[in-house]
Amino acid sequence: MKKASFIAVATAATFMAGAASAGTLDDVKAKGYIQCGITTGLAGFAAPNDKGVWEGFDVDFCRAMSAAVFGDPNKLKYTPTTAKERFTALQSGEIDVLARNTTWTFSRDVNLGFEFIGVNYYDGQGFMVKKALGVKSAKELDGARVCLQSGTTTELNLADYFASQGMKYDSVLFDTADEVREAYIKDTCDVYTTDQSGLYAQRSVIADPENHVVLPEIISKEPLGPLVRHGDNNWGDIARWTLNALIIAEELGVTQANVDEMKNSKNPSVQRLLGTSGDLGSQLGLGADWAYNAIKGVGNYGEIFAKHLGEGTSLNISRGLNELWSKGGILYAPPAR
Repeated sequence: MKKASFIAVATAATFMAGAASAGTLDDVKAKGYIQCGITTGLAGFAAPNDKGVWEGFDVDFCRAMSAAVFGDPNKLKYTPTTAKERFTALQSGEIDVLARNTTWTFSRDVNLGFEFIGVNYYDGQGFMVKKALGVKSAKELDGARVCLQSGTTTELNLADYFASQGMKYDSVLFDTADEVREAYIKDTCDVYTTDQSGLYAQRSVIADPENHVVLPEIISKEPLGPLVRHGDNNWGDIARWTLNALIIAEELGVTQANVDEMKNSKNPSVQRLLGTSGDLGSQLGLGADWAYNAIKGVGNYGEIFAKHLGEGTSLNISRGLNELWSKGGILYAPPAR
């Protein structure tokens, strides 16, 4: 991000952090929908389908929040945002939650006045090249022209990596992921760099995906997750525990298909999650069936991943780090009790 832009955003954060509504839940209920900030379009994560309806991994998080709050996953309006626009949209109150492949960093969490409510996708920055280039490793990219999106952590990571390898490069910056992809296809650059999930997403919509290779190197940690404004702990709790509920549901074997049957479970953890015992919902200011509604509306975490990103989809991404902790990954949710 350019220095002037960062200062402007940081200044806005100073004012907005104190002005963040202490009653976002009440505001959302009053207007009858959640305003969800999403990307301008990234296959698998958030993109309109052939009927113009937004769908994807990040979209389903917002749909789960809608189900938790309203009992209906479709009480939503979407605001597509670029990497540069996303933070201002959240700070200004234009959106209620940002669910847009955004990396959790210190400055975004603290200085810009946001609250990341968890990690919904563990990622890392990578590189994609045309197979015809014959490159097998990022260490062979000395002197390359690199296309990337401005206003992201990608710029600093790229500079750090090339400096550490003693290599030089020319960066070619664009505002949107679609612009980066088109420039890469037209040979405006040799390399496309972004989060590896984004590379798989962009490759899936290229006419000849088999002719493009994602290189093996991962050069950064990119914990992606939804975020809300500082200053409204209740709204942050609702977002955080909606995500946790989807993960816990997968851990417990509660699915979109069996959630009604599981209401009769004798397992205390299932009973607490689905609201047949305890008072988790009331602690959030929601109904006892808040988590049941979220799971019924969109499925558990594993189902959402498989539907939009997993093996068998056009992205064909393996779970990897995003597998449950009990199955070799690092996905882990605190106990719902």
